Amino acid sequence: MLRATEGQALRTFSWIEKEFRNNIDFIVWTGDSARHDNDEQHPRSVAQVAGLNKFLVQKMYESFGKRNGDGEDEDPNNDYVIPIIPTLGNNDVLPHNIMQKGPNQWTRAYTRMWRQFIPEAQTHSFEQGGWFYVEAIPGKLAVFSLNTLYFFTSNAAVDGCAARSEPGYRQMEWLRIQLQFMRDRGMKAILIGHVPPARTDAKTQWDETCWQKYTLWMQQYRDVVIAGLWGHMNYDHFFLQDFKAIDKETLDGRMRIDGVGRQETDVHTAVSGEYFIDLREQWAELPKPPKKGASNQKSKKGGKKSKKDKDKQRQRHKKYLEKVGGVWAEDYAISFASASVVPNLLPVVRVFEYNVSGLDSSSNSLHTGAAPEEILKDDGDWMDAFRWKKPKSQKFTLPNPPSKSAPPGPAYSAQSLSLLGYTQYLANITHINNDFIGDDPTHSADLKLDAQKWKEGKHKGRKPRNKDQEPSPKEFKYEVHYDTRNDSVYRLKDLTMPHMLDLARRIGAFVPQASVSVDPANEDNELPESLSPRSSKKGKKDKKKQKKKHGKDKHKYEKRNEAWYTFIRRAFVETMDAEDIEQNFGH
Repeated sequence: MLRATEGQALRTFSWIEKEFRNNIDFIVWTGDSARHDNDEQHPRSVAQVAGLNKFLVQKMYESFGKRNGDGEDEDPNNDYVIPIIPTLGNNDVLPHNIMQKGPNQWTRAYTRMWRQFIPEAQTHSFEQGGWFYVEAIPGKLAVFSLNTLYFFTSNAAVDGCAARSEPGYRQMEWLRIQLQFMRDRGMKAILIGHVPPARTDAKTQWDETCWQKYTLWMQQYRDVVIAGLWGHMNYDHFFLQDFKAIDKETLDGRMRIDGVGRQETDVHTAVSGEYFIDLREQWAELPKPPKKGASNQKSKKGGKKSKKDKDKQRQRHKKYLEKVGGVWAEDYAISFASASVVPNLLPVVRVFEYNVSGLDSSSNSLHTGAAPEEILKDDGDWMDAFRWKKPKSQKFTLPNPPSKSAPPGPAYSAQSLSLLGYTQYLANITHINNDFIGDDPTHSADLKLDAQKWKEGKHKGRKPRNKDQEPSPKEFKYEVHYDTRNDSVYRLKDLTMPHMLDLARRIGAFVPQASVSVDPANEDNELPESLSPRSSKKGKKDKKKQKKKHGKDKHKYEKRNEAWYTFIRRAFVETMDAEDIEQNFGH
């Protein structure tokens, strides 16, 4: 297992170096560099966990380190041609999932291992808790590496973000202060971490107090934060933070320390189908824009809309905007969870592109407040001072919202640093390994996968190669899986919130998209109540019955919802065929 993983990593880095060394701006590395601790016959050791991380640091240097002596100076942060921002995974510590409050052996170990990646002025705070940020574009864009182990429900060594004594509380306070510095300096931020803030009935990965604070921070700093990028789950998907789910107590700056409702719902990285069904049901309830024809009655004179009809249409549109946070949908934040390179499914590499307009100016016209060196100095002093505060108060400092005169941030309106889209690359390792005899049918509309993971029933009638037969692997390479900018199903002009909200609404729509007329500017895909598989009048028992019947008669329409089908197909990285998707997830 270890050797196969190393071999795949070597070939992946070789491909990445060839394709991207000279044409990307920075790298985010979302953790779990050590193998999972799920083999009782081969338990992991501290040396192995640390060794695998050192191995990947070395590969990063071989692929993106400076050459010909360019990086040979006393500054370790000057050793790479681009910034590389790593984050701690739940398998990068031993025992897995468990990290005590810092400083501890692991924060000290990674302070040494990642000395080239962590700005020197932040090594002290990193050793305290395993979090830091890098100015990926100096004076313009910062990437924050969060230590999500302190938010993770499976970390029994900590207890959420409500009590001042908890490292989760301290990290959230650090994040709040740093995001305010970003705002004062006119900068924007991308947040990265390993365990994502997924929150559904089937799967909740963060302690509720941490999710509440994080979502409040996203609401208050929506002019600063562009997106969250996460790993851990191994399934390619996105989800929304709904600001309407923030508790009133949280909005008032209060949080209960005892009885906060810690939820132990994560079972390692396994994701059940119920998680995706829950996402779809959440998105099915997203506010829908009024249909353009809702007040399209013509007056008898001249065939024009009456003033009354126009007023009704305006009122409907106004109510819709109130529900989503205005024309920029500022009641939500976006999180992207990527599939993994060393996979449960197939290996994936993702490359985001962002708007670079206005980034070529030498000065930042929005820069105000303290100079960078003063900010970093304050950060270290604050960490020392904060450690001695008594953990009794249940109050916390509320972040300031954006100025009323501030324009929407790049997460909401197309502008400098807005995410334009991403290209996903996939390596079909079963095809590369040449494990099967004969050709395999194509299962993907985007990528011709000649062979897939062996699964009884899926490859019925096909035989794997004889174990004694000499292997004859094909060339290892990644191919374009899909590109959001020219995707015929997702139809995303960019990744700003209005477009992502529209996609979520289409995925959540229980209606066959191919059978309705679609207006990209106003898609609600709403079924008549008599045909809808959901009803607001149904109780919880009825919903549970629906879930049990999911894939049988809940979604029996002649044509499927192509956005939902594509979302699931890509979530499982093309390892689930059409029949399995229909059976497990319906139309």
